[in-house]
Amino acid sequence: MAADEVSIRLRVPDSDAGLRLDVWLAKTDPRFSRSKWQRLIRGNRVRVQGRIRPPDYTVRGGEVVSVQLPPPEPPGELIPRAIPLDIVYEDADVIAVNKPPGLVVHPAPGHRDDTLVNALLYHCRDLDFPGDTLRPGIVHRLDKDTSGILLVAKKERSLNSLASQFRNRRIRKTYLALVRGVPAPAQDIIRAPIGRHPRDRKRMSTRSPRGREAETRYSVLEDYHVAALLELELITGRTHQIRVHLASRGHPVLGDRQYGGRQLPGTDIQAERQMLHAFRLQFEHPNGRIMTLEAPLPADMQELLTRLRRIRSRH
Repeated sequence: MAADEVSIRLRVPDSDAGLRLDVWLAKTDPRFSRSKWQRLIRGNRVRVQGRIRPPDYTVRGGEVVSVQLPPPEPPGELIPRAIPLDIVYEDADVIAVNKPPGLVVHPAPGHRDDTLVNALLYHCRDLDFPGDTLRPGIVHRLDKDTSGILLVAKKERSLNSLASQFRNRRIRKTYLALVRGVPAPAQDIIRAPIGRHPRDRKRMSTRSPRGREAETRYSVLEDYHVAALLELELITGRTHQIRVHLASRGHPVLGDRQYGGRQLPGTDIQAERQMLHAFRLQFEHPNGRIMTLEAPLPADMQELLTRLRRIRSRH
C-alpha cells in the first residue's frame, strides 16, 4: 500500500443485511458516489471477510468490509464560484451553512459549476477538502429544494468523525415542515419501511417490496386547520424519508410535487417548492465538544407561515 493510501474497516449492521455491496458502501460512507464505489470494488480495493466480491454482492449482518482507499485524486475541473454562503458556523475543522432552496449540493449533470461545492471551494480556497473530488468534505446531503443546515468537513479527521456519527445515527437532525392538513395524533412516530417505488424509479415508497426500516418522529407545532407546521426528527435516514412518510399519512409537504403536496385545497396558497427545512443539527465536534446548530427559516417559508396564520385567525 502506498504511503498516501488509507485503509478502513467497516462492519455491516444487521439492519442493513440484504443490501448490495455498492449500495451499502455509498450509504455508509457518502464521501464517494455509488459509481465511484463500484470502481473501487472492481479495482479490488474492497474485501468482504477478506475476500473480493462484486458490486452486486449481498452483504450480511456482522460481515467486516475492508477498504483500501486510493490516494486523493487531482483537483479535476471543479471551478470555485463566488456564490454567496450563509455560514452558520465555521472553524478549522468544519463549516456549517444554511443552504438556500434551489441550490444543488454537489456537481451533477446540468449542474457543473453552480453548486454548494463550487461555493465552498471559493470560500475556503486555501483548504484541501477531503474525499471525492466532486463531493469534497460532504458527509450528508439535502435535496435541491430543501433548505437548511448542511455540515461539511474541512479535514480528513473531521470527515472520518462525522461520517462515523452519521453512520451510527449519533447525529440528531431536526426539520421543520409545512404540511397539508393536521396530523393526528399531534405527536407520533411514523414507522414504515421505505424503498424504491416499483414503477417510478425517481420516487421512493412505503409499499416497496424491498423497503428498509424507517422511523420519523413528529410533533405538531402550529395548527392552521387546513395545514400544520411540524417539527420532525429523523431516527433513520432514508432517501426522501420525511416526504414519503408524511405523504403516506395523507399529509404531504406543501409544494412537494413529487409526493402530492402541490396546492392547499380551499385556499389560493400554492408553494413553489417543498416547504421542508433542516432546522437543527446536533453532533460531536472532532474536538469532543457537543454542538447544536440552528438555521433560521428562509423567506418563502416565513411568508407562507404568515399567510396561514391569517387564515387561522379568520376561523
